[in-house]
Amino acid sequence: MTVTTKVQSETATSQFVSVKEGDAELRLHYNDAGQGDETVVMLHGSGPGASGWANFNRNVDAFVDAGYRVILLDCPGWGKSDSIVCHGSRSELNARVLKGLMDAIDIERVHIVGNSMGGHSAVAFALANPQRVGKLVLMGGGTGGPSQFVPMPTEGIKLLQALYREPTLDNLKRMLNVFVFDTSTLTDELMQTRLQNMLARRDHLENFVRSLAVNPKQFPDVGSRLGEISAPALVIWGRDDRFVPMDIGLRLVWGMPNADLHVFGRCGHWAQWEHAGKFNQMVLEFLGR
Repeated sequence: MTVTTKVQSETATSQFVSVKEGDAELRLHYNDAGQGDETVVMLHGSGPGASGWANFNRNVDAFVDAGYRVILLDCPGWGKSDSIVCHGSRSELNARVLKGLMDAIDIERVHIVGNSMGGHSAVAFALANPQRVGKLVLMGGGTGGPSQFVPMPTEGIKLLQALYREPTLDNLKRMLNVFVFDTSTLTDELMQTRLQNMLARRDHLENFVRSLAVNPKQFPDVGSRLGEISAPALVIWGRDDRFVPMDIGLRLVWGMPNADLHVFGRCGHWAQWEHAGKFNQMVLEFLGR
């Protein structure tokens, strides 16, 4: 692998591509960083104002320096990608557009790192395209379904949906205060940036709410199909996750035949951000096996 020490930037890596989704055409934004024989795709979560870069900016440099090409996809309805009302499975929609992106830029096979919604989407992609998946890393997501210990929807999901309906700074603070374990890391600058990202694309917010109205179960339970995924998988969870409880991670490990589990203590829903150094080291070791 080629090794580099260049610091990546969002602007320098920004790219757009058009893909077909049914009879429509979607313009997708993605960040394309580094070079290498192997490609890592990072898929973000569903929070208002989320994007590939916002979710994974603490991880990109480490993976590029290790010699990987890194793709950060803004899923439809987030970041700089086109908005959409999703009538069916959001996980499967994201899986389809990821395949479209890979076809458009001529990438045959990828490792996928998925957080929350990104974990659901990674699993959907692996089920639909097993031959095009190397390894999977799933954090805070991968399948829907009930928790055995926590009432659903969880505290965090309720706050997330409230923020979509009323995108105010106060509601943003309420959500982020249960999003991470150590709230001292949530600076005023981070809050304002996230709020600006949300309000810059009100169409994303409105269409997310419309999608929930059309189909409340945007992320279906695929627990019964997890045994079909033969790809090596690393499941990473925050012990203190108040969005997707830890027993959902156990379901993934029970279901996938080649899955390992790591639980971070003192960690919420954003393991790749809250424990970036250890996360990067662990995932790179897993990918390099």
